Parts: sequence; C-alpha cells; structure tokens
Amino acid sequence: MEAIRLKSGLDYPNTYRNFVEMFPNDAACAAYLAKLRWSKGFICPACKTKTVPWQTIRGHLICPCCRQRTSVTSGTIFDKTRTPLTTWFEAAWHVSTAKNGMSAKTLERTLGTNYRVSWTMLQRFRVAMVDAERKQLSGKIEVDESLVGGVKKGGKRGRGSSKSIVVIAVEIMEPSGFGRIRMRHIPDASSACLLPFVCDVASPDSVVHTDGWSGYNGLSERGFTHEITVQSSSDDPAHVSMPGVHRVSSLLKRWILGTHQGSVVPEHLQSYLEEFTFRFNRRKSRSRGLVFRRLLERAVATGPVTEQDVTNGYNWE
Repeated sequence: MEAIRLKSGLDYPNTYRNFVEMFPNDAACAAYLAKLRWSKGFICPACKTKTVPWQTIRGHLICPCCRQRTSVTSGTIFDKTRTPLTTWFEAAWHVSTAKNGMSAKTLERTLGTNYRVSWTMLQRFRVAMVDAERKQLSGKIEVDESLVGGVKKGGKRGRGSSKSIVVIAVEIMEPSGFGRIRMRHIPDASSACLLPFVCDVASPDSVVHTDGWSGYNGLSERGFTHEITVQSSSDDPAHVSMPGVHRVSSLLKRWILGTHQGSVVPEHLQSYLEEFTFRFNRRKSRSRGLVFRRLLERAVATGPVTEQDVTNGYNWE
C-alpha cells in the first residue's frame, strides 16, 4: 500500500502537474491516505493490534487477529463518502494551495460538482484543520477584539454593535514580525468570554498585551503577565500600539470580502476563522504541497463529520 513517489523523492506534490501524476485514481489516493494514517504500520481500529491486514478486491482491510473489517476512510472525515477520493484530493489541493483559499461556489465550478457537495466538503476540511493538541501561543501575545459583519446604518458602534465579535490573539516576535494566531467568535466582549479564550490559547507564562477594556481584568490572577495600553490616553493610534491584532483583523476582513464576497453568517463564522488560522500559521511553509499533505494528515486524524453536523454550524465546543 505504498503511495506513488515523485522523482524528486518527496512524498507530496509540489506542483499541480505532480499532483495529477501522483493521484491518477482512487487507488492511489487510498494508498496515500493509508500511509498518512498508519505511517508505522497498520493498527486495527478494533483490537489495536499492529499487523498486516488482508485486503479485499473492493479495497476493504481485514484484521487477521480479530477479523474486523475496516477501510482507509472509515473513522475519518471521508467516512461513508460517496464522492470519489480523487475529487476530495483535488478539493484539498485547491483549498490548501490557493493563496486566498476558495469559496464553495468557486470550488463547485473547479471540481464540476454541485454546490451542496463542494460546500460540505469545504466545511469538513475546515473542521479537520483544527488540531485539538496544538501548542498554546507563547511569549508576548497581543489580544483584542474585532467586529466582523455587514454595514448597518443607525446601529450601535464598537463592542455594543450587532456585528459578530471575533477575539484575536497574535504572537509578537522579537525584534519584529508575527508568529501564530488564534481566533474565536464570541457572543459578547465580557470577561466570561474573553478570559476563557486567553486561558485556552496562551501558555500560563505568557505576556498578554491588551487595551484597557475591563473584560480582560483578571488575567494577572490567572498567572499571566498583563500589559495594558489605554488607547484613550495613549499618544499612538491603536494600529501602532497593537499592530499584530489590527494587521490580522484587516487581513481577515479583506479575505472574507474578497474570497467569500462578505457572505459569512454568524453560525458558520468560526469555521471560516479556523480556515484563515490554518492558512496564516503556515504562510511561511517552504512548499504549498507540504500544506496539502498537512491538511490530509489532519483529515485522517479527525473523526467522521456528517452533513448534518455542519449544516447549521459545527459545534466547536
């Protein structure tokens, strides 16, 4: 069950031509998934025995110890899919290698599928982009909220508006530059929402830089070094005193407006935030093909996600 290798020795494609050569059919795609899922040898999902499985004509794998029948796709986001693996792989390639990603409508035209299929595939990939065991942010971290949504005249401004509130955390590198990010869609800017977010995404020894909003009171009590810049009394504008979150916020809004034409409803906003985070945190990757491999690694490590799970917004909790 060895995946096809390129002449360069890489086990992932680095151009679209390589991609087409590497994955000409479903069998090649299945072999690649098997390599990513069981890199150290097949382990039976039922009895957890490391063994060499029997393989049926239809591609099923049978454990010789417990006789449990399984497949490369069972227990992953591809579980029970009726869409060919070649279509899944092509979607993964375009989503991971396109600079600004793809909307479901663009993916529909690219793959030749109907809109519902492309939308569901994209939503499943967004779930897979989140690694539950990813490391917390560390060092100096900027945290602030941003408002995402359409323009509504006559409404409230700032944290009390009807727009969606997104809290953003950005690692600040020394002497310059930004590291990784985390984002979360929250119902309001109270301490009940802000403090759990910071505790989830930042390591306890981090230096957390925020504005003077009272919702961040209590960070010091939770072990963080809390730096505060009160914007009303600062000589520098917000984008100067806290450049990280304002740069990320600007890029996020530009991406939503450009790639998705601003059509993001609150129920699915967190899914879009996770896709943006996945791509942003891998912006310095030496190869877009490597990002494609990382996405498929996450896809086989993520449990089944049904269409019902994502239709009305995935439950990220």
